[in-house]
Amino acid sequence: MLTRRRFIAISAALAPSMALAQSELHVETGIALGATVTLRLQHPDAPRLASLAMAEIRRLESVFSIYLPDSSLSRLNREGALAAPPFELLDCLSLAGAVHRASVGRFDPTVQPLWQAEALALQRGSPLTDTERTDVRARIGWNGVTLAAEAITLRPGMALTLNGIAQGYIADRVATLLADHGLTQALIDTGEMVALSGQGWPVHLPDHKIELRGRALATSAPLGMTFGGDGKTSHILNPGTGRPARSPWKSVTVSAQSAALADAISTAACLIEVKDAVGTLCDQFPGTILESAIPL
Repeated sequence: MLTRRRFIAISAALAPSMALAQSELHVETGIALGATVTLRLQHPDAPRLASLAMAEIRRLESVFSIYLPDSSLSRLNREGALAAPPFELLDCLSLAGAVHRASVGRFDPTVQPLWQAEALALQRGSPLTDTERTDVRARIGWNGVTLAAEAITLRPGMALTLNGIAQGYIADRVATLLADHGLTQALIDTGEMVALSGQGWPVHLPDHKIELRGRALATSAPLGMTFGGDGKTSHILNPGTGRPARSPWKSVTVSAQSAALADAISTAACLIEVKDAVGTLCDQFPGTILESAIPL
C-alpha cells in the first residue's frame, strides 16, 4: 500500500481586505492525479469560477494522468510516440528537461519503467534481482526523449511519469485561468500550492511560517510515500543508481514563480545530500528559493 503525507499546512485565511469584505471565502475540493485538490477563492462569483477550475483540472488529467488509458501521456507510453501532442504536455516536458539538465539528471521522468518494476517486485514478494534492475535501467534516460511540435517520441521500451511535476503544472494552469477571470484572492492546492497576487496566505512549514502571495510552493518528502507502506523504501527513485532514494531529508520545500518548477526542484533536491547544493540548484532558476530542508 502506498501512503502519502502532507508536510505543509494552511492556517486560517487572512482577514479579507475592505474591497473583498462582501465576499466570503469559497472552498471547493476535488481530485486530480490521485491527490486531493482544494480551491480557496474569494470573489462574488466564486462558485461558478470554482466549477470552471475543476473542469480545467479534469481536462488536464486527460493529458497527464498515467491511470487514464486514453490520456495523452498513457498513449505516449503505450505507443512510444504521440503525434500532434497537446501544448500542455510539450510545455511541461520542456520544463522537465530544463530541471533534468540543471539537476545533473537527478530529476528524470523516464524512471517510470523502474517504478513499474519495483511495484511488480512488491506484488510478487521479492526484490528486483541485479539482472532485472540492470535490464530496467537500460530503458531509462532523458536522451531517449525527443520533443517537437509534430510529435513526441520515446526510445523503445521507455515510459514517462510526470508525478514530480504535473500536479504543480496543473495548479499553475488553474491559477492562470482564475487570474484571467479577474481573481486576485485565491489559493490553489493540488498537492503543490499557488497563491494569486492578492493578500498573502500564511503557510506553516515544519520549521517556520511564511506568507505566500503571487508565488508557488511545493514540498517533497522522500518517505511521505513508501513502497509497501513500510516507511523506509522511498517512492522517489534515483535514476543514477536505479534504486529508491536514500535521502538525507525528511522534507524539502521550495518556492518559485511556478508550482511546476517548485515541484520538480523539490523532487530533485531529495537526491542532493548538501543543503548548499540544493540552494545552488534553486539559483539556476531566478526567483526560486529553498524555503526549508528538514534532515532525517
